[in-house]
Amino acid sequence: MNTLLELKNIRHAYGQQTVVEDLSLTLRKGTIGCLLGPSGCGKTTVLRSIAGFEPISAGEIWLNGVVISSPSFCLPPEQRHIGMVFQDYALFPHLTVRGNVGFGLHRVGKAERAQRITDMLQTVGLTHDAEKYPHQLSGGQQQRVALARALAPRPDLLLLDEPFSNLDVTLRARLSLEVRDILKNQNATAILVTHDQEEAFAIADEIGVMHQGQIQQWDTAYNLYHKPANRFVADFIGEGVFVPGKILGPNQVEIELGVLQGEVAHRCGPECQLCRSGGSVDVLIRPDDIVHDDASPVRAVVMQKAFRGADILYTLRLPGGSTALSLVPSHHNHPIGEKIGIRLEADHVVAFSRQV
Repeated sequence: MNTLLELKNIRHAYGQQTVVEDLSLTLRKGTIGCLLGPSGCGKTTVLRSIAGFEPISAGEIWLNGVVISSPSFCLPPEQRHIGMVFQDYALFPHLTVRGNVGFGLHRVGKAERAQRITDMLQTVGLTHDAEKYPHQLSGGQQQRVALARALAPRPDLLLLDEPFSNLDVTLRARLSLEVRDILKNQNATAILVTHDQEEAFAIADEIGVMHQGQIQQWDTAYNLYHKPANRFVADFIGEGVFVPGKILGPNQVEIELGVLQGEVAHRCGPECQLCRSGGSVDVLIRPDDIVHDDASPVRAVVMQKAFRGADILYTLRLPGGSTALSLVPSHHNHPIGEKIGIRLEADHVVAFSRQV
């Protein structure tokens, strides 16, 4: 399996307040992982525990087959061979770009140090800015300097704490792809912490959705979207609404727009309605599951609309009174209050026992 990092049932608390509880994950060498979740879910605490900045009160953290954290032992951060890119980049203002990138290379020879700095500046596209100071750089350039500095000593693991939060949306999207390319080019193993799903999807190979100090699901972006492990993941990832449904049989669920057939993504649990014909369930309908079709006899009322350039996201009231979302090409520009034709076009089922 070539495992590099393993967290085994770790726990962290500030006094009486538990922030991380019974959390486990495994990361293979060369893989980019991500901890994704809302503010206060414990994701940054996990990152700081891996780095050695926070102790753990239960469980173990293993790196390269060696325990680096346990309730009775905490290897100092400087001995973990872990690089970190902080939210505010933490560049040294009195050092040039070259000086910042070479900061962690004091233990290697002069010639090797110079070559490694040159290589890293080329990798992040800052060769011509080597003699500039941080205040002379844009936010995106500062972010790349911080990344180059963290990668220069060839750490076993790289940690990135909300690295794009200080950047505007357009730059954030572009740099997300650039950072992934840089990490893959260096064959780096990394963990990113973010609350932004688009960042997580753009960078990470595997994503752990966190809620209340626990990982709800560790999986690919595709599976998180199409096969969520529980209701929180289904609600948190992407956009969508729950509509009432009824189980007709194995892999068959009826909602007011028609019958959905396909693999039921949610695994059954104790007393699960999904196993019973006639059981009442809540079915997750994504905006791409409902298609605008003028020829359809089923009509829905436009309640809200959000223009997104190529598409418009419509909030619709279905004939039965439920609300749904539909992503429609923007040349179909309908006013609020108008009835439009829609049809169901979904090849998977995401359903959960009805919440009363």
